[in-house]
Amino acid sequence: MSLALIRQPAVVALNPEQQRAVEHGIGAAEGFSPLLVIAGAGSGKTAMLAHRVAALILAGADPKRIMLATFSRRAAAELVRRVERLLARSLPPEAAAAAAPEYAGTFHAIGARLLREYASRVGLDPQFTIHDREDSADLMNWARHEAGLTETKDRFPTKATCVSIYSRVVNARAGLEATIGKWFPWVAAHAGALRVLFAAYVEAKQRQNVLDYDDLLLWFAQMLAEPEIAAEIAGRFDHLLVDEYQDTNALQADIVLALRPRGAGLTVVGDDAQSIYSFRAATVRNILDFPKNFEPAARVVTLDRNYRSTQAILSAANAVIALAPERFAKDLWTDRKEGAPPALVTVAEEAEQARYVATAVLASREAGAALKAQAVLFRASHHSAALELELTRRNIPFVKFGGLKFLDAAHVKDALALMRFAENPRDRVAGFRVAQLLPGVGPKIAESIVIAAAEDDGFAALAALALPARARPGFAAFADLLRRLASRAAPWPGELADAVAWLSPQIEIRYDDAAARIGDLEALERIAGSFASRERFLSELTLDPPDATSDEAGPPLRDEDYLILSTIHSAKGQEWRSVFVLNCVDGCIPSDLATGSSEEIEEERRLLYVAMTRAKDELTLIAPQRFYVHGQPKRGDRNVFAGRTRFIPQPLLKHFDRRTWPAAAAAEPARLASEGPRVDLAARMRAMWR
Repeated sequence: MSLALIRQPAVVALNPEQQRAVEHGIGAAEGFSPLLVIAGAGSGKTAMLAHRVAALILAGADPKRIMLATFSRRAAAELVRRVERLLARSLPPEAAAAAAPEYAGTFHAIGARLLREYASRVGLDPQFTIHDREDSADLMNWARHEAGLTETKDRFPTKATCVSIYSRVVNARAGLEATIGKWFPWVAAHAGALRVLFAAYVEAKQRQNVLDYDDLLLWFAQMLAEPEIAAEIAGRFDHLLVDEYQDTNALQADIVLALRPRGAGLTVVGDDAQSIYSFRAATVRNILDFPKNFEPAARVVTLDRNYRSTQAILSAANAVIALAPERFAKDLWTDRKEGAPPALVTVAEEAEQARYVATAVLASREAGAALKAQAVLFRASHHSAALELELTRRNIPFVKFGGLKFLDAAHVKDALALMRFAENPRDRVAGFRVAQLLPGVGPKIAESIVIAAAEDDGFAALAALALPARARPGFAAFADLLRRLASRAAPWPGELADAVAWLSPQIEIRYDDAAARIGDLEALERIAGSFASRERFLSELTLDPPDATSDEAGPPLRDEDYLILSTIHSAKGQEWRSVFVLNCVDGCIPSDLATGSSEEIEEERRLLYVAMTRAKDELTLIAPQRFYVHGQPKRGDRNVFAGRTRFIPQPLLKHFDRRTWPAAAAAEPARLASEGPRVDLAARMRAMWR
């Protein structure tokens, strides 16, 4: 065995902790014991994981017997690229590419792949299609209608809410009533109806041969609950490596433990201090309890050397997270001893906060920091409203993360629905959407088209379908297109080009900005070229879509430099030279909606920690002293005073440079503008027109 790869000077040197994680168990006679790597923020986690995979392969592991599970397709692709580069230092380029792991992807993508392979063994048709969230919501609505639940005395939950409840029940392995009680108490009166609805929804999916996101994990886990199949699948892999383990839900943890019940060959990497996605049913318990799932307990290696931030920033972040009652103890450290302590800035109100940030951002830009090297983070999307207005007023360009997803655009969903319908004629949601693109076709006619399409796999029955006169124009071309796509007359991705050619005239009729939308479909064609088949394209793109339309449709129509605005949840995994965190007060961090239990409060503490550890050189936390709240019951509009976040108590203030902005506000920080004389300008404005 040789680990020369990870010691070559040409490769970025690993520190001793990374090296221990990379070398754990390599060369063991019967497979290594389970390993948990607690990888602190900015500690070189991805480099370590890539080195470990490469070292396993160089030590003789068969890459076809390595499974690498990540939380995004991009993360998997980046890891595979790094592994190939590392292998290329010891192997010829062709051999290095061939030696990369074949099973690398998200839990959902790996589940979809294995389910297609084992479909006949578990009662699935291998030609199943996959519904995204919007399609699932549409089918949920359809199931509600079929179940006769459309007539209710009280307001029934929306289709999106129903999907969210169903998803949480499945992913958290929780009961329906318990889930509603904790997360959706306002729908408690409909618990019985929801149980009926979910049963109808499951039956509808099975009739139509479709799976939703949650099914990919649920069927995967259920498949592994069968001892014979579980042993067969687990036997295909010698090594299972899982990234971002702190973000797994109960279902994903069940899958991991079913594949590696004794832990041999298992490596999980994560950071309990960055577990912030409970709203997606992720649970920090998975990583906290991981070592004791095995006998003997899993080995724990901690990566605490940070390559991102200054020591002053790390000391403040360490102090914040050290107050957590349960965690894997670690103190991040760095060789970067220079740098000022993070600032804790007090401002009078939200408007002052916005002015402060805009002023500070421009000052940093004048000092040489590009706008794109600066980020403003916040707990909730609406926290940036005042800042967005101020930035617009000052002509400071910005991008706010969390906008329209590429695949959420209506015209892109039309194209994907068309391809899904061609792939699976029983997919009623896709067919219903596509049929209504035709001129003169409404829901009733669309229903007859969908029923006829389901009669065979080649859409032959459409030829005999009698339609009203208003729906006949263009129908023959539509039916002919579906038959061509079903027969795969054109090699992939030519099938998508054929579909786009048919869609383009429909888009010109339906949408005002047709040219831009057709450009998006051309971008979709370019994306399709990177997938080996239509089935892989539909599965993987649905499972892990591009972040935004601008990602794939050419350069963004904005300034060459722009400030980053982002929720803390969206910022995880990112870094910037300078970071501003808004509303560091109780009620915002922690959110007043997330203080119902100690578990919720501790996740809010981790959110602040994640925000702080995004900063490389400069960190500023801002605490407005009051907020203007509208429409409070019985009290009307009023000023609400806010206290500094509980996560920075008095003993921690020594880690911060405390300031008040503007400086003159220090004399009377609590004085309200409303204490002076009132002038009813609104009445004056109305009187002008009388």
